[in-house]
Amino acid sequence: MSLDAAEREHLRYLAKITSGACAAHQQPVPPPRDVRPAVLETLRLLEPGVALVTNRLGDVLAHTTGFELLARGAGLLETEQPNLTRYLFTNPRARSFFADWDQIADEQAFHLWLGPSAENFEWFKAELAPIAGPEFTRRLGHHIPPPRVPLRLNHPIAGELHWQRETLELPSTDAQQIVVFLPADEPTSRAIEQLRGQTYGTLRAVT
Repeated sequence: MSLDAAEREHLRYLAKITSGACAAHQQPVPPPRDVRPAVLETLRLLEPGVALVTNRLGDVLAHTTGFELLARGAGLLETEQPNLTRYLFTNPRARSFFADWDQIADEQAFHLWLGPSAENFEWFKAELAPIAGPEFTRRLGHHIPPPRVPLRLNHPIAGELHWQRETLELPSTDAQQIVVFLPADEPTSRAIEQLRGQTYGTLRAVT
């Protein structure tokens, strides 16, 4: 069909809502946070790169030390069960950390429609909407996926960093993804190397 990435995402969404997967009668429940050992091993092989395991609700389920370096000081990993969507809409630091906050907020809100499941979506929406307010609920009505653009982050030490993101979809039974951050330019490569220094830590799973 010669669809680009955004159009394929939209087609997936349309298939989801027309198949009955979004039926309102399902009981809202949180998604599981377990990550299979094989997925954790795959993430370990990406060390000391910048990568994480997440789902479309934005739960940060596991991450490399490189991702921890990138997120350090921004507040994303400071909660017991970090969640990117919740962070975006409720933490004031997110608006300075993400240089293109509006773009990323649209992107993350659209991802909620795609999974992990209808009951997980309903649970998350009910939990987040009262505290996130209209900035969140307004975006839930957008049914066209936003374009994927290079990610610009304002790191508190390294300054503005530019990243390309590659998303590796895991089997549908997992409803999870591995997201790998690749430096989009030479200054970003140098900056992350300087942050990393001589310290090579270990993979961290978030329970």
